[in-house]
Amino acid sequence: MQKFRVIDLFCGAGGFSRGFKDVGFEIVLGVDNFSPAALTFSKNFPEAKVIVEDIKNIRGVDLEALVGTPDVIIGGPPCEPYTGANPRRMKDPLDRLYVDPVGRLVLHYIRLVGDLQPCFFVMENVPGIMENGLREAIQNELARVGYKEIYFNKLYAEDYCTPSHRLRVFISNIKLKPKKCKGRIPVIEAIGDLPEPGSAHIPNHEPVPLSRRKLKKISKLKWGEALIKYRGAKRLHGNFIRLHPYRIAPTVMGSSRFVHPFEDRLLTVREHARLMGFPDDHVFLGGRDVQFNEVGEAVPVPLARSIAREILRNLES
Repeated sequence: MQKFRVIDLFCGAGGFSRGFKDVGFEIVLGVDNFSPAALTFSKNFPEAKVIVEDIKNIRGVDLEALVGTPDVIIGGPPCEPYTGANPRRMKDPLDRLYVDPVGRLVLHYIRLVGDLQPCFFVMENVPGIMENGLREAIQNELARVGYKEIYFNKLYAEDYCTPSHRLRVFISNIKLKPKKCKGRIPVIEAIGDLPEPGSAHIPNHEPVPLSRRKLKKISKLKWGEALIKYRGAKRLHGNFIRLHPYRIAPTVMGSSRFVHPFEDRLLTVREHARLMGFPDDHVFLGGRDVQFNEVGEAVPVPLARSIAREILRNLES
């Protein structure tokens, strides 16, 4: 059976690629400028080449010379310039794309898609990337490099067997309508079979230290309550939330720290990874905070698999 080839831009720890690999794609290249994330990607995808470089310095012709022409390009440029959780994002939405140096990375993703001309591409980001003229601007940029039929697919991760909430938009040249799961996977089903942190040889399942003061505070939290609240661009957000065992978890972010439903402790990196659908053999490298970031910035693996199946079906037909 033919194996279709995938390049992952802004690959991070490889959640998006993991879903495509599980479905049968060949992951040929990952690109990320953050060394610990690139090392994590390389550890989990030893068959792929990895480039540790700012995407602004990469040309399509160089990628083509290295791995050939891909069938699919995936990737998620940083969402901080676009998310409502960032109180410091630029007020003018178009400035987030054309002025903010981090926001402009979306344009470099589009540039490389134009250079390499894959059959399909999928770019993941937050719904804020469609606000007030941004959608039309991105459509125009993609049309300029040869892709005139563009879809903004809003998908909830929990609809696709992910034990946590996550709403993301997947910008693609194909309409994505994956088959949904029949029910939701609650927190306790995702993490309940794990042993005590540090008691077994499970990667990234070490206990997270807390001060006595914080331990005392989290011991008083009820299910769904947050120890810390902070204001984003649009609303209040919570952190150090005690998870409800029989519901899905809130959005897992790099800065997220969750309190165990029944124990007075924080969840481990592995438990966060379980909430994002990562299998236990997907290992995260770097310091503990880096590992939390790698998990929180990933595309949930079950959602990635669902998208990959849609792409595969269209490639085969």
